[in-house]
Amino acid sequence: MKAIPAIDSIWPSQIWNSARSLAEVPAIKFDMLVPAGSRAVIVAPHPGDEVIATGGLLQVLAHHGHPIELISVSDGSASHPGSEVWPERRLSVFRPQESAEALRRLGLPLHSLKWIRGGFADRALSEREHQLVPFISRYLRPGDVVFSTWRADGNLDHEAVGRAAAKAAAQMGACFHEIPVWAWHWSPREEHQIPWHRARKLRLDTWTVARKRHAAHAYASQLQGEPEIGLEPSLSPVVLERLRLPYEIILM
Repeated sequence: MKAIPAIDSIWPSQIWNSARSLAEVPAIKFDMLVPAGSRAVIVAPHPGDEVIATGGLLQVLAHHGHPIELISVSDGSASHPGSEVWPERRLSVFRPQESAEALRRLGLPLHSLKWIRGGFADRALSEREHQLVPFISRYLRPGDVVFSTWRADGNLDHEAVGRAAAKAAAQMGACFHEIPVWAWHWSPREEHQIPWHRARKLRLDTWTVARKRHAAHAYASQLQGEPEIGLEPSLSPVVLERLRLPYEIILM
C-alpha cells in the first residue's frame, strides 16, 4: 500500500457513500464473477493491497472452495522513505510477515494458497512494467480470472501493475477485472473519470466485513505515520473507514 496520492483533497467516505453513481452500481452474483471450476488470481502491487482491494473477495473465494493464487509484486520496503524506525531492510522482512498474518485473519487456507512474491522494488514499478508482463504471465493459465488494481487508479505503481496484469491475462487467455483503490479518495469533480458502466458490487456480509477490517490491522507498519519526517500513515482513518462498506467495487 502507498500513501494516498495528492490528486486533490480527500473526499470523505460519507460523501462517497451517498453518491448517486455509486448507489446505482448493480450487484453481481459471485458465480457470474468467478465461474465454477475457475481459478482466481489476485495481483497486488504492494503488501496489503490484496486486503484493501479484495479482502472480501478472497474470503468469498475461499468459502466457495475456489483455488486461489496471490501474486505480491513488490516487497513494500520503500513505504517509509527516510525513516529510521522503518528502514527498507526491516520492512523487506516485516511486511511479508504482516501479509501472512493478514491472510490468516481472513481465514484463508495458507497451506493450499499459492503465493508468489515478486520482490520488485516499489515506488518504481512503472519503470519495470516491461518486466512485469512476462513475470505475471508465467503464473497464469487459460481460464483464470485475474483481479488487479485499476489502470487509472491515480497511483503509478497501481496503474503499472494493472496494465501489466491486463496484458498478461490477454496473452494467456485469462479473464481480467480491475479494482479501484485510491480512486475512492479523489475529489468530487473527478467522479466522472470512473467508468461507472463497468462497475459491479460484490456484496459482503457483516462477518466478512469484520474480518477484512481485522486483517487490515495486521499491517502495523502502515498504521502510524512519522510526522517528524512528513510521513502520513498509509492506512489512514479515511482508508480504514472505507473498509466498513458491505461491498467491493469491481470493474468488469
